[in-house]
Order: sequence, then structure tokens, then C-alpha cells
Amino acid sequence: MVAIHLIAGVVGTLYLGFFATGTGLFLGGGFEQLIVQFISVVAVAGYSFAVALGLGFLIEKTIGFRVKNEDEIAGVDLVVHGEEGYAMAND
Repeated sequence: MVAIHLIAGVVGTLYLGFFATGTGLFLGGGFEQLIVQFISVVAVAGYSFAVALGLGFLIEKTIGFRVKNEDEIAGVDLVVHGEEGYAMAND
């Protein structure tokens, strides 16, 4: 997900600052379009980080991200799902 949405999104957005027809740095424009594209990348990254941090904090304070230590030791499959994940027959 990171390679596709984050990296490709940032690269594609910045490429417009370099190659946009008439406004890109290499095709008739100056640094203005590249600066605008860079500001938009930073703004979206900041917004995404803030929303993810807020949602993560909210989830941690309500239902939590992890199961209890006792449940983990007992076996998460049995405690959470009510069945054994790898039930082996005793010969």
C-alpha cells in the first residue's frame, strides 16, 4: 500500500511540477508549479498523518489494538474466535 499510494502519489504529484505543459519547470514554466505541487504533497501528508494519529488514539482508548496478555497466552484463535486454528489429532 505504501509503495503504491504514498510513493507513487508523491512522485506523480511532483512530476507535474517538472513536466506540466506550459507551467512545468522543464516545459516552459518556472519553479512556481513545482512549489505548488510540493506544498500540496506536504499538506496531504500532514492531514493524513493527523487523521491517522487521531483515529489510532481513539481506537486505542476505546477498544484497543491488542488482545489482553492472558488471551494471547491462552491462544488468540480459541479466545477470540472460539475455535482452534491448528487442531491436531492426537495419535
